[in-house]
Amino acid sequence: MSGFTWRDGERTIRFGRGVVAEAVEVLGGEGYALLTTERAAAMAPTVVEGAAAVHVLGSGLVDELAGDLLGAVARERIVGLGGGRVVDTAKALAAASGGTQVAMAVPTTLSGAEMTRIHRRARGADQRAPTVRARVVVNDPELSASQPLQELAASALNALGHAVEGPCTPLANPVATLAAHDGARLLARSLSEQPDREGLALGALLAGYVIDSTGYGLHHVLSQTLVRLGGAGHAPSNAVLLPHTTGALAWRFPDRLEALGAALDGDPAEVAARMCALTGATRLRDLGIERDALAACAETAAERPELDLTPPRADRAELLALYEAAW
Repeated sequence: MSGFTWRDGERTIRFGRGVVAEAVEVLGGEGYALLTTERAAAMAPTVVEGAAAVHVLGSGLVDELAGDLLGAVARERIVGLGGGRVVDTAKALAAASGGTQVAMAVPTTLSGAEMTRIHRRARGADQRAPTVRARVVVNDPELSASQPLQELAASALNALGHAVEGPCTPLANPVATLAAHDGARLLARSLSEQPDREGLALGALLAGYVIDSTGYGLHHVLSQTLVRLGGAGHAPSNAVLLPHTTGALAWRFPDRLEALGAALDGDPAEVAARMCALTGATRLRDLGIERDALAACAETAAERPELDLTPPRADRAELLALYEAAW
């Protein structure tokens, strides 16, 4: 597999093993504000050295992290070096600037956040402001697929969720569906005890492109609600839920899931379950989720407007049944 440069509208995506060595140049040279974590910074010291200001993020939700940094990140370019939380925070800050700042990304997980305009808005910012996607992406598999196996598997399932759900929304289109099938195939065949990290990185990039193009529905609503209300990690929540939500999508869109199964050479729910076994946590209770929390999560999820994108809209009873099946 060779590297490539993809110019897609207003953004440039540089992908390939070793491209982190070119990151500062691709990002437009030195002088950007950098959002990162200690782990990510250690992996890409040249990206850190090229920054005019470095903000190390702790744990927390994107809207809160971005809200805490409003006014403190003054550079025109905001680079997120890290996982989805870091990249989404960079996007939230760029969105809050009203166009005077741009987000850029160097991902260190398979979250796909670097490929989408999907993110929470900063607390205290205009909640009606348009969301943004990264203007420049530097995706080096040595970073984006760098996690230890169990975390890598959960992140890969998060990416697979993009490829599964994207073709099922009203915004689905032939290009996104082709990307979903190829991305899903790469993710499934590349995840094993000895993972093909380059294949995983490219699969996740394609799956991120899909969800940016098509939006999301039932699966992502359930996962995101569990993160915000149940306190679970984003990737592990996606990983545990996907074998169950895939079934809920399959009866709604049998032809689309059958086509995905052909690309995977297997039933999508079974493929997701096989991949989930590598995470070390296959039930919601393994993530520390209390069963008593499921009803409140289902109640909140039932109010999300994104459920309309995977019709017929799931009601509270179906959402709760899916949570309980995964518990």
